Amino acid sequence: MNRTFWNLLLVCPAILGISSVVSAGAIAAEAPATAEANQLATAQSSESKIAEIVAEPVAEPVAAAPATQEKLALNNSAPSAQTPVANSADAEKLAKIEPENSAAALQTTGSDIESAAPSAPASTAAATEALAAAGTAEPEPQASDKAVQSSQTEVAGKIEVPAVASTPATKVEIAQTSPAGMGGPIVPVAPQVLPAQQSGTMSQVTSVSQLSDVRPTDWAFQALQSLVERYGCIVGYPDGTYRGNRALTRYEFAAGVNACLDKITELIGSTGNLVTRDDLAILQRLQEEFAAELATLRGRVDGLEARTTELEANQFSTTTKLAGEAIFAVSDTFGDGVGLHDDKTSTNLGYRVRLNFNTSFTGRDMLRTRLQALNVANYGAATATGTNMARLAFDGNDNSNFTLDELYYRFPIGSATVFVGPKGLDLDEIADTVTPFNSTGTGALSRFGVRNPAVFRGAQGAGASITFNLGSLRATAGYLAGDSDAPNPANGRGVFDGSFSALGQIGFFSKPFDLAFTYTRKYNRAGDVGIMGGTGSSLANRPFGQAPTEADNYGVQVNFKPSSRFQIGGWYGYTKAEQLRGGNNDATIQNGAITLALADFGRQGNLLGFVFGVPPKVTESDVARNRNTSYHLEGFYRFQVNDFISVTPGVYVILNPEHNNRNDDIWVGLLRTTFSF
Repeated sequence: MNRTFWNLLLVCPAILGISSVVSAGAIAAEAPATAEANQLATAQSSESKIAEIVAEPVAEPVAAAPATQEKLALNNSAPSAQTPVANSADAEKLAKIEPENSAAALQTTGSDIESAAPSAPASTAAATEALAAAGTAEPEPQASDKAVQSSQTEVAGKIEVPAVASTPATKVEIAQTSPAGMGGPIVPVAPQVLPAQQSGTMSQVTSVSQLSDVRPTDWAFQALQSLVERYGCIVGYPDGTYRGNRALTRYEFAAGVNACLDKITELIGSTGNLVTRDDLAILQRLQEEFAAELATLRGRVDGLEARTTELEANQFSTTTKLAGEAIFAVSDTFGDGVGLHDDKTSTNLGYRVRLNFNTSFTGRDMLRTRLQALNVANYGAATATGTNMARLAFDGNDNSNFTLDELYYRFPIGSATVFVGPKGLDLDEIADTVTPFNSTGTGALSRFGVRNPAVFRGAQGAGASITFNLGSLRATAGYLAGDSDAPNPANGRGVFDGSFSALGQIGFFSKPFDLAFTYTRKYNRAGDVGIMGGTGSSLANRPFGQAPTEADNYGVQVNFKPSSRFQIGGWYGYTKAEQLRGGNNDATIQNGAITLALADFGRQGNLLGFVFGVPPKVTESDVARNRNTSYHLEGFYRFQVNDFISVTPGVYVILNPEHNNRNDDIWVGLLRTTFSF
């Protein structure tokens, strides 16, 4: 801006009022679109009143103080960045007008302004920032502590803004979900009328000395002093700072002009002898200059009000979000299967649908309620391949009925995270599996390829866990009872007498390297034995038939991430099982795998994955053991169509199924389409 404009700030009450716009610009820069737009709510009345006053005769000032010419050394190297205020002729006229108390102020601060001039901003944006002393970066205060302006609407987005003093008004709370700019989507939060003054609000300051970050040596000190002490247009932040180091746009400036007009109109009504026709003409030209911006903001106000009304009428819940997933799966197997003389399977189309209701009461906790319906072929059945090694990651059948699949609550206690739930709480949810493929909807295709079955599969469903987050270290302890046993009061069932899994894990997690050591103690009651959770050979799942069995399971999982697009890792599981009734037999079961993940392969969001491993195998036993070795080879490519749809073709082959080289190899082909919403 040029030097003449800043001279006007020192001498003209009307223009001094307008300079508060810069402070209001800071409000607009930080506040959401709702706060900016609501400042225009009274624009029509203010504009009309000023226009009427300009048209009528106005008395000249009665007692104007002698004009004292002062200079501000401003950098005029960027005239193109100036915000138009008025033409030069009007500026010359206004330069001769002096506020009643400006003479004394000029005597005390003129030399300070002159000495501070060399540090003045080099552009309009910088100059507007300097209307209050530039504050260092500080944490944003809470929204409940901000000062209130008559035309502002409080935004419950936890953004604090300085305020322009005015008359009380009412306001409505909304929660902003897209603070990046004006006009972003907003979500209503039970609108309610609140009193304009809140307990944490700062009262109107009466002296510029109350603003701790404003100094007499600041180049704009005199202008700010007049706004505070003469016009009462500046309040500041609740912590007693001004923080004027903010850039502003023309839209923000227009919103600030409208906010200041109310105060000026009030002053005109009570002290009209201080304002001349020329002053009002300049104000009117300012309104005309920013007419387009004001009209745009009014349009945004209407749009925001319409969207807010629609959201209020159609909101699902103020605390609950719905997240869903639907899977279409076309699959088939090729090979004679175990104990079969020909291929017994046909190409089939299955599905799985999940609806997750995620509820948060504090913003850091989550209550998960999941409904699920599925019908996906189980290739482990005797009528299919006859081995669990061929099972898909997401198979099952509930007769196409929606059932409650998960119900648990997760909440923090200090740096720890606690899980507790009566249904569907799994071992891989309470502890980190350290693999990029641990997702049945977007990860590996096979049941074995998803995670280490020795420590992350077993009796599970109801129980509790706690994870301590110690920087890069995490320690987890949990106890889960079987879904069917936990709510059963019969003898030998329940939470502690039925099947259960008790897990402990120590993990080290860093940017290039993840490592975890896991121990799981498992107990399977008679008739409910499945040590490996439906993976590996039949003997590995039931080394002693259906006799009650307990097992100590040890697992080590590792994942090396040299870059965001390349990950290589794997796991090893060791199990020592013991028969508890009908004998005193032991068995040793082992499994392992190597994984390779190539993220963003061919396109951002895509994933090329490979799994090579040995499914659970009984290597030592007092009863029977697997004499040969099966090998699992899997490859898939997840193509991310967009943020909500992915298509994953893939295939895996089981060599020597059931760890028996007499069985023909089994191939499984799958095309999985996943919809996330």
